[in-house]
Amino acid sequence: MPCLWWPKLAALAPSFLKPSGCFGRGEEMARRIVIIGANAAGVAAASFARRTDRKAEITLIEKDRYPGYSRCGLPFAIAGEIPSLDDLVLFKPEWFKGMRLDLRLETEAKRIDLQSRTVEIEDKSGKKEELSFDSLILCTGARAWMPPIEGRDKKGVFMLRTIDDARAIMEALKDAKKAVVIGAGAIGLEMAAAMREKGLEVTIVELLPHVLPVAVDEDVAKLLQDELEEHGVRLILGKPVKRIIGDEHVKAVEVDGEEIEADLILAATGVRANTELAAEAGLAICPATRAIRTDFRLRCLDGQRHRPVEGVYAAGDCAASIHMVTGLPALSQLGTTAVRMGKVAGINAAGGYATFPGVLGSFVTKVFGLEVGSTGITAEMAKRLGIDVVTGVATHVTKAEYYPGGKHIRVKLVVERATKRIVGGQVVGGEDVTQRINLLALAIQARMTVYDLANIRTAYAPPVADVWEPVVLAADVVARRLG
Repeated sequence: MPCLWWPKLAALAPSFLKPSGCFGRGEEMARRIVIIGANAAGVAAASFARRTDRKAEITLIEKDRYPGYSRCGLPFAIAGEIPSLDDLVLFKPEWFKGMRLDLRLETEAKRIDLQSRTVEIEDKSGKKEELSFDSLILCTGARAWMPPIEGRDKKGVFMLRTIDDARAIMEALKDAKKAVVIGAGAIGLEMAAAMREKGLEVTIVELLPHVLPVAVDEDVAKLLQDELEEHGVRLILGKPVKRIIGDEHVKAVEVDGEEIEADLILAATGVRANTELAAEAGLAICPATRAIRTDFRLRCLDGQRHRPVEGVYAAGDCAASIHMVTGLPALSQLGTTAVRMGKVAGINAAGGYATFPGVLGSFVTKVFGLEVGSTGITAEMAKRLGIDVVTGVATHVTKAEYYPGGKHIRVKLVVERATKRIVGGQVVGGEDVTQRINLLALAIQARMTVYDLANIRTAYAPPVADVWEPVVLAADVVARRLG
């Protein structure tokens, strides 16, 4: 569940979204919208559906007992940087009531019938009900996944996806001394830092050759690895966990013949899209991403003919999209992606018109004192895809060189050789990484060349920025290499 913090949506709906009636349905018949899932994508979908159709009957079905909370904040709440897990619940019951949304918590959608346009639901007491819909939005999200490692069912092995998961980990941390984190994606690194800050001995085991293997290249990862090791985190890279050792409770993990002691294990090995409902209903699942196939309006595709099913949409971690650089199917399980998909699905489900252009995977996180982010594709990914790229790196400072308190920052650009266009970027530094990732994302979306980027007119003031912007310096490096 690597993802970004997502804000409250109550004030985000633009003023030009005017209420619209249910076209052709008559004033007496309100549009019935059912949304399965009431987290990032589902809440965004409900918010924008309500602003598009003020009269619609909107029902949200959520299996969790908490609606609309930030999963991305869980590691930082565990670390104590956020005072309470309750602070992560961004949308209280009062908000749903004020928006006239029928929220059903601890309720599960059991079956979708596309012919009768109904959803069968069951609440925690076992009571079943059938809801009819004119529009359906699948925001079923994803679940934490762990490879079939021997011993993974022992006590002391945790995965982090929900507030209840976080509570269980926080309770276990009270007595834990040594921890092993399996997986070096964003959640793995954030949790390793959180546990190290609490005084645990921490080891990270990653199957691939470096940390953040999907988001950054090896040279950028090396800076992050140095930061982790400086803070006492042991790294074992390029090797799998063979088994988890212990009786009922974990005692160690075996890696390459070595037994590493641990009384707490966190499996941060990724998530898998929840697609069972969609597949059982006859909707198409993308083989490449194992997520629900959608079109440019986020309409689900029929599993037989692969044509859009009118009135049925998918958004968030369960929905496949297209990568804006490669044009290939992509699954960007980030909070920013979820709320933007939710917005598009909600508008369309309520009778409006919106499109989703695709994803870039723009990502940022902070581990100890170092921020790291990326957007577009890495040089390693470009090589796997057969895309000929040129890279350039610039290391500079975040303030004027003579101004106290400035921090080092490193920018790496990935540029397609043939077109000279920016196709990716990575930034790592002590501060101000996010604004540069956002700049590079805009450059990719605007199809800017490296020469365009080298000529942007940036701002300067000694306390906040140097006269030479590091992104421009990196663009200059690539431009020289291109000749």
